[in-house]
Amino acid sequence: MRTRYLKIDPLVPELHKIRLAARILARGGVVAFPTETVYGLGANALDGRAVRRIFRAKGRPADNPLIVHIASFQDVQELVAYLPPRATLLMQHFWPGPLTLIMPRSGIIPDEVTAGLATVGIRMPSHPVAQALIRAAHLPIAAPSANTSGRPSPTTGQHVLRDLRGKIDAVVDGGPATVGVESTVLDLTTPVPTILRPGGITYEDLQAVLGEVAIDPVVKGQQVEHPKAPGMKYKHYAPAGEVFLVTGDLDRVVARVRALVAAWQSRGRRVAVLATRETAPAYQAPPRPDYLEVLGSRRQPETIAANLFSALRNCERHHADIILAETFTEEGIGLAIMNRLRKSAANRIIRA
Repeated sequence: MRTRYLKIDPLVPELHKIRLAARILARGGVVAFPTETVYGLGANALDGRAVRRIFRAKGRPADNPLIVHIASFQDVQELVAYLPPRATLLMQHFWPGPLTLIMPRSGIIPDEVTAGLATVGIRMPSHPVAQALIRAAHLPIAAPSANTSGRPSPTTGQHVLRDLRGKIDAVVDGGPATVGVESTVLDLTTPVPTILRPGGITYEDLQAVLGEVAIDPVVKGQQVEHPKAPGMKYKHYAPAGEVFLVTGDLDRVVARVRALVAAWQSRGRRVAVLATRETAPAYQAPPRPDYLEVLGSRRQPETIAANLFSALRNCERHHADIILAETFTEEGIGLAIMNRLRKSAANRIIRA
């Protein structure tokens, strides 16, 4: 398959390119496009055959549901069986933006989108390109992240091409994603609204609007026999090298990381380190890692979130066998950062 590459202005999307991508979607094609969180891999959410193409392209398990993306508040009504009272309040506060709401599905949503569940996840992205594409297609768009299943999510069009060139119809490249981690997923079918995946809208943000909010134990790395959402049981965000998290007091973490670099290099392994601006100078003296990635500043955790997936992919491009990552507070967007790091490391945690 030839994959079209459409470079587009993220602030003022060229209409002829948007219309071309929309026509591909309307005829059952699969198109990668930017959102404010990560790049999505979209198909007509009302066409089960088109949705199955997403799963084939990604190698995604069929029991892992997709999120439906819309461009207006009115679009919600036909996609849900009913609108929970809290949903309207959340939509007013956080849409468009990185918040997915789990609600009872309507009959027009095919089983391929929901993996046969009675619920559907819906969000309204804020990215101008995503908004323009959904409006031009006149369709709700089902879209997971536009990567090979299990790999770090893509935050640039080039990431998408590396994973999916020749497997999808088109990539709409609107520049780097700004949030860098996927949307927060909030289940509104539970007595207390429950975060199934943390993201750009934080626990604290939701608590300020709703009062009581729960966090699913899987989010913080606890193992449960029956995860609330099917996707919680699958491997995610993993580069080719093995990721290890090093946790504890920051000075002790830096010392332990340096010792681990020396130990693994002595065994002939290439070692990468994910550090921050505050700690990066400590890794400049021997034993130096084979590759050092500075994620951002601890005082600005949103920079760390924005760079995380790109950093994991960079470690892979530098042929790292071992990736050592510092850990972060779980306040604010730190909950999403640590959720992604734990999944990337398959809960391999070293205490300093």
